Amino acid sequence: MKIQLVTLDKKRTNYILPLFENGGVSAHVGKQLGPEDLGLIQLFLTNKPPLGRGASHTLFLPSGSTALLLGKGNKEAWNQRAARILVRAMVGEMKAGRVTEATVDIDDIRAEKEDEALLEMIAMELLMANLAFNEYKQVPKEGWPTIAQVNLAAKFAPSQKKQYEAAIARGVIVGEETNQTRLLSNTPGGDMTPSLLAKHAQKVGRAAKVKVTVLDEPAIRKLGMGGVIGVCQGSDDRPKFIMMEYKHRSYKGRPLVLVGKGVTFDTGGLNLKPTPAIYEMHMDMSGGAAVIHAMVAIARLGIPLHVIGLVPAVENMPSGSSYRPGDILRSITGKTIEVLNTDAEGRIILADALGYASRFKPRLVVDIATLTGASLVALGDRVNALFTEDEKREQLFRDLGERSGDYLWPLPMWEEYAEDVKGTFGDVANSGKSGKAGATAGAMFLREFVSFPWVHIDMAPTMTANEQDRLAKGAKGTGVRFFVELARYMAEHKEA
Repeated sequence: MKIQLVTLDKKRTNYILPLFENGGVSAHVGKQLGPEDLGLIQLFLTNKPPLGRGASHTLFLPSGSTALLLGKGNKEAWNQRAARILVRAMVGEMKAGRVTEATVDIDDIRAEKEDEALLEMIAMELLMANLAFNEYKQVPKEGWPTIAQVNLAAKFAPSQKKQYEAAIARGVIVGEETNQTRLLSNTPGGDMTPSLLAKHAQKVGRAAKVKVTVLDEPAIRKLGMGGVIGVCQGSDDRPKFIMMEYKHRSYKGRPLVLVGKGVTFDTGGLNLKPTPAIYEMHMDMSGGAAVIHAMVAIARLGIPLHVIGLVPAVENMPSGSSYRPGDILRSITGKTIEVLNTDAEGRIILADALGYASRFKPRLVVDIATLTGASLVALGDRVNALFTEDEKREQLFRDLGERSGDYLWPLPMWEEYAEDVKGTFGDVANSGKSGKAGATAGAMFLREFVSFPWVHIDMAPTMTANEQDRLAKGAKGTGVRFFVELARYMAEHKEA
């Protein structure tokens, strides 16, 4: 899909017309349609019920052009979240109608954002909506529906053209890397083992000039990562510890460290998952995938920051050599982990990764993981769980979540919850003993292994897209957009 910046100064072939209910076509768009085309649209709007949010109609105009009418609903309720979904809906309607090129006025999408930020968001969301995971399907006789070009019409001075096009280019980069994250997460577990995930990181890192180092099992053992070694014991595919580093030449400060859970398939181990819960567990490395491609996106954008990505990659498989409930594992920090449940493996490997992060004297560490089903129960499938003990950082992350589209909502991690993960025979238990507040228990466990500014994101709620997201089924690509916004913020603000 090509995304082209244009002006509304000449007639174009097809139009996307986002309209408020009881609203009409804007005057400057109407001038481009021609009297017959505009008359048909106005007649249709007069004789049809108001265009509620999500409504869509395709009109074939007298000129031979096509008009895709999309409902924005009530004007007073229009906001940035709705604008994102509208952009995705544009792609869906174009594909449904086999429309390969169309033009939309960005003012018909706008919700508060300035022109450049709006263009960046639109480009990003167009690409995300255009992705379909068809790699394992036969191509139908009529072919997959494709979109050749979307024209973004805007009002700008000649001197602004380059910066507007640069905004679109930035959105394309973030959209591309989000989509690569989704493809990686969607790949079946048999085709995306720890070894293959590490090779993928090396390949994309090399292309983006990101330094990538992969530690194999002997090196992981030598570092004392007993959590990673313990979790992978039941698998034939050995663990990998992926390290990525990008450093802008102008940045002199301490690094931002991103840590992503890389369980390429999670059976639950000896505490085997039930059938309904095991089907999508090839996506249990979605946090790791997000870190890998966030690193690439940050490098491609040239954000002036030092960023390190850490991804412990394992399979959690049942076998005669699997780790067991009751085992005690020694982490890289020296703190021991009492295994109460082998299906709470993600936090165990993250404990080693967080312990390793301390050697970088980080400015901030953020981990992201499909950690708990409890976060999905608590929050549903529209927002990710946020854990931090810093109230200012909590607000910052919520704001960055709104700005990026990877939404965050805080859950408590008060000191009173610490007792629930205190070990009986080890220092810390890998599962909450009360069976309550499971998402918080996961965060409290991870807190035992940090000695630096830190935030935990439980992305289990948005691992996959829901129907309202207007994205293809499968992985949603959560994390890349947020990490890009966080890196931008930290490059501009020393206090973050």
